[in-house]
Amino acid sequence: MSLAVELRNLSKNYQVGEEEVQALQKINLRVPEAEFLAIVGSSGSGKTTLLNMIAGIDRPTSGKISVFRTRVDGKDENFLAEFRSRTIGFVFQSYNLVSTLTVSENIAFPMEWVRKSAEQIVERTEDLLSMFDIQHRANHFSAQLSGGEKQRVAFARALANDPPLVLADEPTGNLDKKNSQRIVEILSQLRSEGRTVIVCAHDSKIVGSADRIVYLENGKVVNHIE
Repeated sequence: MSLAVELRNLSKNYQVGEEEVQALQKINLRVPEAEFLAIVGSSGSGKTTLLNMIAGIDRPTSGKISVFRTRVDGKDENFLAEFRSRTIGFVFQSYNLVSTLTVSENIAFPMEWVRKSAEQIVERTEDLLSMFDIQHRANHFSAQLSGGEKQRVAFARALANDPPLVLADEPTGNLDKKNSQRIVEILSQLRSEGRTVIVCAHDSKIVGSADRIVYLENGKVVNHIE
């Protein structure tokens, strides 16, 4: 079995004033390639921290993180930025769109980072605008978009470089029923194409579509359901 992600004794502590908070406690998790995994837990259970660890956005206090057999804990930011740009698509709950770029420019940015040709960038951007039904917003800035539109742009940007690993933090949280269903279909399609999908979700449709569910509570894995 080829693993997309392997976490070994992963822990993360934060200092809040004089108090040390344990966000994650000795997490052990193996995610095979082409699995659709849902991570479920209440607010503050450690779901977002776990995604940030896998993406190399945040660093563990202790433990090991491997993504496609590459150790990412302890690597410098230059390595991680390049690795993420080619390997991981991250859909942030807070969107993280660049406010000074248009919708099209936000989607194109990851492709420019890996130096794809102008022709490739235009073609892929148009495909993603169509996939998420935001063609009419191509030349708008993020301040001109609704929350649901920002979410769809964030998702399109995450898929720009066809990453083998897609991480999404509550990707349907700001979407209406129709667009939520579309996101669920896209996540399932990505998995069927051989990509690995890890989603933090409360949405029952996402959870119901996953191959496996991992429950977090107080920074610990408390249950697996397959």
